[in-house]
Amino acid sequence: MIISASTDYRAAAQRKLPPFLFHYADGGAYAEHTLRRNVADLSDIELRQRVLKNMSELDLSTELFGEKMSMPVGLAPVGLTGMFARRGEVQAAKAAAAKGIPFTLSTVSVCPIEEVAPAIDRPMWFQLYVLKDRGFMKNALERAKAAGCSTLVFTVDMPVPGARYRDAHSGMSGPNAALRRMLQAMTHPQWAWDVGLMGKPHDLGNISAYRGNPTGLADYIGWLGANFDPSISWKDLEWIRDFWDGPMVIKGILDPEDARDAVTFGADGIIVSNHGGRQLDGVLSSARALPAIADAVKGDLKILADSGIRTGLDVVRMIAQGADTVLLGRAFLYALAAAGGAGVSNLLDLIEKEMRVAMVLTGAKSIAEITSDLLVKER
Repeated sequence: MIISASTDYRAAAQRKLPPFLFHYADGGAYAEHTLRRNVADLSDIELRQRVLKNMSELDLSTELFGEKMSMPVGLAPVGLTGMFARRGEVQAAKAAAAKGIPFTLSTVSVCPIEEVAPAIDRPMWFQLYVLKDRGFMKNALERAKAAGCSTLVFTVDMPVPGARYRDAHSGMSGPNAALRRMLQAMTHPQWAWDVGLMGKPHDLGNISAYRGNPTGLADYIGWLGANFDPSISWKDLEWIRDFWDGPMVIKGILDPEDARDAVTFGADGIIVSNHGGRQLDGVLSSARALPAIADAVKGDLKILADSGIRTGLDVVRMIAQGADTVLLGRAFLYALAAAGGAGVSNLLDLIEKEMRVAMVLTGAKSIAEITSDLLVKER
């Protein structure tokens, strides 16, 4: 087992959450090989230790899309975050803002754009899918603009939902799912009180605002399955590029050719991501995919990365591999489930401390100095 703060928070989240929620967060697609490789491949990256470099002054700050960040870390979009703590998206966004890093609100969040954006003192990012209901997409973009969202994260690796068998076993989906979820909630009283009773409404806030009626957890899987669009192509993004006048980031890139297509399209950034191992099992881990993508497009757009990042050491590894910034998904969700916004704040403080240790012992005084020179070359 890889020991980290995220490991401890994962264990605490598993104790606190009803199984259907824990396994929704923890699980991946098919046999979950890619999910495991995301963590294992990243932990296998070896760094060169350097000493006696006068590391008394470190600078972890960076800038991305004109936004100053205290460190090259952001919070990734995670669906149903508001089910993991009371109004969870608001709590996580506040923790990120207090740390001076971006928070990304998911299309399928519990708390709507209009609840989260006013709660923080820096612009948040908004994530969107390509959906068959183009009216919803336009409505979401208009509302994100009106709320002052600064960056659009466009997820393109989900034209169909992945085969997530844990969800059927846990009660998130499958026969008698609603009854199973209710029984699980009854045996987890702390969650049942804090989120189940006090965290209402339990609906998909952004979708409900568009439809004019609540879209609850029972509708979640069906609505997504009916609206994901397998006909998606680059031309379907052109009207969004024209409509959205802020930075636009394409999430779900694993191949250098797709990265080059993103440059041609005019994206401001890409996120090297396999959706946390939740879509196609057997694809490359983000850590293994990143170097070739960086070789292909570094300097043409900003490169972000997610999937498998659990520690500050992992952040340094990803940046040394070619990323400009990384996004945390499961790591912050476990902390949120275990201890709310305070847990997320604590996790981010620990990530920063771990980055400082890694930078001192590799001789990198700033983020710009975290390059491939820090990596042990293959023997």
